[in-house]
Amino acid sequence: MDRALSTPPALVPGSLAGSPQPVLRTPGGLSLRPWERADAPVFLAAYGDREIQRWHPRRPASEEQVRAWFDGYGEDWRRERGGHWAVADDSGRVLGRIALRDMDLDDGTAEAAYWVLPAARGAGVASGALAGLSAWALEEAGFWRLELEHSTRNAASCAVATKCGYAPEGVKRSAGLHDDGRHDMHLHALVRGR
Repeated sequence: MDRALSTPPALVPGSLAGSPQPVLRTPGGLSLRPWERADAPVFLAAYGDREIQRWHPRRPASEEQVRAWFDGYGEDWRRERGGHWAVADDSGRVLGRIALRDMDLDDGTAEAAYWVLPAARGAGVASGALAGLSAWALEEAGFWRLELEHSTRNAASCAVATKCGYAPEGVKRSAGLHDDGRHDMHLHALVRGR
């Protein structure tokens, strides 16, 4: 009897969704926790910030829509498609957002994305959250490769990616649609053991 040969998946299906989405602690004192319905006002207010609007063209219009997004985030975890966390300080105050999107358990890949509220910028929040999430994803969850894309015009995001070990891999021409038109996107990646 012939059997088809198949490469086993990098992450076993159910290895993430079999447990609640974790709360992650970073060495810098940040807490990455799943979004809560009570976070809707701060999440919505974040998208009123000009810098967040500049780099994140898909924005919620109401707290009701934010709560629908949060429901979708929970569904992403249950289906092992993504994980979305609020970045909070030790008092529980939300400072930003970080996510792993487009999870591919077969290949062991995912894409990191983040934003930080204006009052928390320049304090290492983005790099602390990205470093903490990346360590969990590669060392505990079992991902092999994490990607990160940002507009070539977003120097701050490029600095965060580089600081966290995400090596630049090239430019994806005209790959991002922003409010002011199409942007070329830098592609960075962090690979386990490299």
